[in-house]
Amino acid sequence: HGCFHIKDLGVLKYFLGIEIARSSQGLFLCQRKYALDIIHECGLLGSKPVNSPMKVNHKLALAMGSPLQDVTQYRRLIGRLIYLTITRPELSYSVHILSQFMQNPKEDHLEAARRVLRYLKGNPGQGILLRSDSDLQISAYCDSDWGACPLSRHSLTGFLVTLGGSPISWRTKKQSLVSRSSAEAEYRAMATVTSELIWVKSFLVAMGVYHSSPMLLFCDNQAALHIAKNPVFHERTKHIEMDCHFVRERLVSGDLATGYVSSKNQIADIFTKALGKQQFHFLMGKLGILNPYAPT
Repeated sequence: HGCFHIKDLGVLKYFLGIEIARSSQGLFLCQRKYALDIIHECGLLGSKPVNSPMKVNHKLALAMGSPLQDVTQYRRLIGRLIYLTITRPELSYSVHILSQFMQNPKEDHLEAARRVLRYLKGNPGQGILLRSDSDLQISAYCDSDWGACPLSRHSLTGFLVTLGGSPISWRTKKQSLVSRSSAEAEYRAMATVTSELIWVKSFLVAMGVYHSSPMLLFCDNQAALHIAKNPVFHERTKHIEMDCHFVRERLVSGDLATGYVSSKNQIADIFTKALGKQQFHFLMGKLGILNPYAPT
C-alpha cells in the first residue's frame, strides 16, 4: 500500500467470471453464472441435457455441410467456451476441435458447439476442488492420439498435471510434426508434459514450496516408457532424439520418475478423444471435478 493505492475487498468470492467457495475441504472454483449466461445467450435454457460434450467417432474435420452465413456467432461462442475451460478440464478436447474451424465454420460445427452447451445445461455449476489436505506431490498423466487429424495426420497431445490430487494444469494440443509410430507420438507427449512439469515446479519454488521427491509422470505406452529409460539410441528414436535427451536428462537428475498406467485408468484419455458415456464419467470421477449443485 506504500507503493500503490489499493483496497482490501475482503475474502475473494467472484473474480472475472470465476466463483470461489471455501470450506474445510479446500477451495472450490467454478463458472456457474458464466456458463448459464452462455446457454441463455444461445437460447438453449430449455434444451434437453446430454451426458457428454461430443459424439464418439465424430467426423467434424471432414464436415461437408453448408457454411454458416454469419460466422460471428460461432466465433463468439467458441471464444467464450475457451475461457470456460479454466475450471472445466473435461471440455478441453471438445473446445480444441471446435476452435479449428473458426475461419470457415459449417452448420455441423455449430451443431457440435450447441451439443457442448447442452452438456453444460446438465451441470453448469461443476468445477474443480483444490484440496486443503494436499501432500503437494506433483503428478502428471500424458496421452496421445496417433494421427488424430484426418487432414494433416498430426497426432494429438493431452495431459493433466495435479498437485496432491488436485488438477492445476491441463491441455489438448495438436503436435507440430507428423509421428511415424504411436510410440513416437506418445514420447512427444511425454516431452511436452515434462516441460510443463519443470515450469510448475519452478513456479511453486517462487511461492516458497519446495519438492525434494521426484515428480511422477504416468503413461500408458510401454514402448515410450522403455525408450525413456533406455540409454541406447537406435532406429526408432532418431526422429525424436532431442526429446529423448530432454526427458532422459530429467530422469537421470532425479527430478522426474515415470510409471505405467493402464489405458482404462489413463485420465489424460479425456483430453485426446471423444469418449462414450460410461468411460467419460469414469474418468471424470478421477479428474478431481465436483458438482456441489447436484441433488443428493
